[in-house]
Amino acid sequence: MASENVIEMRNITKQFGDFLANDHVNLDVKRGEIHALLGENGAGKSTLMNMLAGLLEPTMGEIFVNGQSVHLDSPAKADKMGIGMVHQHFMLVEAFTVAENIILGNEVTKGGGVLDLKKAAKEIQDLSERYGLSVDPYAKVADITVGAQQRVEILKTLYRGADILIFDEPTAVLTPAEIAELLDIMRHLVQEGKSIILITHKLEEIRAVADRVTVIRRGKTIDTVSIAGTSSQDLAEMMVGRAVSFKTEKEAAHPQGTVLDIQNLFVNENRGIPAVKGLSLTVRSGEIVGIAGIDGNGQSELIQAIAGLRKVKSGSVKIKGMETTHLAPRKITEMQVGHIPEDRHRDGMILEMTLAENMALQTYYKAPFSRHSVLNYSKINEHTRELMAEFDVRTTSELVTAGSLSGGNQQKAVIAREIDRNPDLLLVSQPTRGLDVGAIEYIRKRLVAERDKGKAVLVVSFELDEILDISDRIAVIHDGVIQGILDPAKTDKQELGILMAGGKLDKEAANV
Repeated sequence: MASENVIEMRNITKQFGDFLANDHVNLDVKRGEIHALLGENGAGKSTLMNMLAGLLEPTMGEIFVNGQSVHLDSPAKADKMGIGMVHQHFMLVEAFTVAENIILGNEVTKGGGVLDLKKAAKEIQDLSERYGLSVDPYAKVADITVGAQQRVEILKTLYRGADILIFDEPTAVLTPAEIAELLDIMRHLVQEGKSIILITHKLEEIRAVADRVTVIRRGKTIDTVSIAGTSSQDLAEMMVGRAVSFKTEKEAAHPQGTVLDIQNLFVNENRGIPAVKGLSLTVRSGEIVGIAGIDGNGQSELIQAIAGLRKVKSGSVKIKGMETTHLAPRKITEMQVGHIPEDRHRDGMILEMTLAENMALQTYYKAPFSRHSVLNYSKINEHTRELMAEFDVRTTSELVTAGSLSGGNQQKAVIAREIDRNPDLLLVSQPTRGLDVGAIEYIRKRLVAERDKGKAVLVVSFELDEILDISDRIAVIHDGVIQGILDPAKTDKQELGILMAGGKLDKEAANV
């Protein structure tokens, strides 16, 4: 008789030197269910799933697939057992087409070993239609959206015959519309007989699609519960070990003088097409201005232009009254501007360098971290340990590479580095992307605390709950311009959504 459980992980332990990533973890996944795996950043969730996917081997413990004890010592072995993993950071070759990426390692050939792309594309098209995963097999990966790239990753696992799919933080880089689409895809996959393990920090997504959830804290199993009988507050407390507030408590803002003044700004995107189209906006000391908008409406280009990372076509950017439109990034940084970028891997860290070296990227040439152009590693390492403790960056040492940290801990490290420099203007893109509820609560409080110190804070986030929670004014961006500026206390998601889509409100948008 077939086992009710497609996956059983028994007393799984994984040790890296002196660090215990997983400590006798147990996990059962039933056939045809969506099973969520919930835990703080660095709790050991991805490590556990990397063992199921054959990327790591347990130090001890046993794994059963469909009731059979297995030794998954390679991804190829996991593939043969019907296990596929959709990673948080996509494993795609951008220069290849969708079809070429999907068949890579499982190439379709015709006579003489010639690659048969036409046949492969047809198979992929059929597969995409069956599972509702709309893709163009002939499109280059570099030219498609993040949501489409994720569909390609899902198709890769299905093309290899996966019946058990692991999704590692799948919504971290998606827009709200793409998230809703992905959740529908998951439901459809389960209806088709697949089983899904969903790693996520987002409690509302777990409640929307999961049947059961297993909570891991600091490498240990806390409990497995049914979603139907468990509240979001219960899950949050199990995850972090304490009560968590979903709303940031803050006093009313008392903004003073203008710190950031943007007038009639025009900025092109990478292909030379206008992305920011005559945008004007001000941010004052002692306030948080949140920018709400659908991805791709000029938010990224705007922040990069302010930070000096993208050339301005025309218009003006002034910081503390000084024209900075064409200044180099370091000159802008030295004007006490902090920048938390949306892509921590591309723009926030150098993954091959140590955590300590990354924490000194903005200050390494200043005392006490440097003297006569010689780095003082003792001071750099000591200061990094202090920031690790203050911002709860969890890793074994400041000397590990930044790339070895979990995504959430990488984010906390970048935030720690930028806030530590005591900036007058803080540019923040997707501040809590990939963070657990406890870390989200902490980061939002820190941003409000910076506001209360008299700092000017500009926040871009796709999370409308976040924008509504921490902003003092909300600027809605659409097609490269500010569509309206709203008071968060007098608006809601529906009104924001109308403006984000390019519509107008029945009432005049109150410019506050």
